Amino acid sequence: MRKLASILLFLGVLSSSFGQSKNSPLQISHLTGDFYVYKTFHDYKGTLISANALYLVTNKGVVLFDAPWDKTQFQPLLDSIKARHHKEVVMHFATHSHEDRAGGLDFYRQKGIKTYTIKLTDEILQKNNEKRAQFIIPNDTTFTVGQHTFEVYYPGKGHAQDNVVVWFNKEKVLYGGCFIKSTEAKDLGYLGDADVKEWEKSIKKVETKFENPKYIITGHDGWKDLNSLKHTLKLVKEYNAAKASDKK
Repeated sequence: MRKLASILLFLGVLSSSFGQSKNSPLQISHLTGDFYVYKTFHDYKGTLISANALYLVTNKGVVLFDAPWDKTQFQPLLDSIKARHHKEVVMHFATHSHEDRAGGLDFYRQKGIKTYTIKLTDEILQKNNEKRAQFIIPNDTTFTVGQHTFEVYYPGKGHAQDNVVVWFNKEKVLYGGCFIKSTEAKDLGYLGDADVKEWEKSIKKVETKFENPKYIITGHDGWKDLNSLKHTLKLVKEYNAAKASDKK
């Protein structure tokens, strides 16, 4: 009986991992190689908005970049990764201090997962009395985990004062988080902590430093269009031009 219960539980986890529908609160899709994009949803001012994040499977465990925006999916994400890859999450990076990125730091830390942010993100979280990461890293840090190497890079202010991007040079994957807007975006979205003037400079730094990406993962909406970085720059320039015109 106990064996049957275990089998049913395992099948249930598999079902939640592989039998996803468009209505699933957690949607995982294969990007390339050992890379997977996962999507969750959050009710923001009465509108259900999607949030994209990334995880990387290595022979030393799974590395998680950002957390589900939906807190109810913190544990199901771990369960789905375990069922799909038979590995534990060992590291978690938050790409800036907003809830859709850093909201899982305390949860994953309590699970024994090493959590990371840059110093500026840590200072903002501390100021706002939010839960912080276990490890504080320099703005530009290269990590090697198992067979994979990646660079956490702070390009300067943009969507947030502390936004970082992650670059996987071998595979040419650029994980932009909310620093990069989807080509579906009609505007820059939430700007409560943004510096749009500096954002333009920061985007150009990313374009120069990380050339010819094969994949660009945006923080929200569709991410499969490689023009997302150029589209973000266009939106930023239009916003700054409008602001300059208003001052005349």
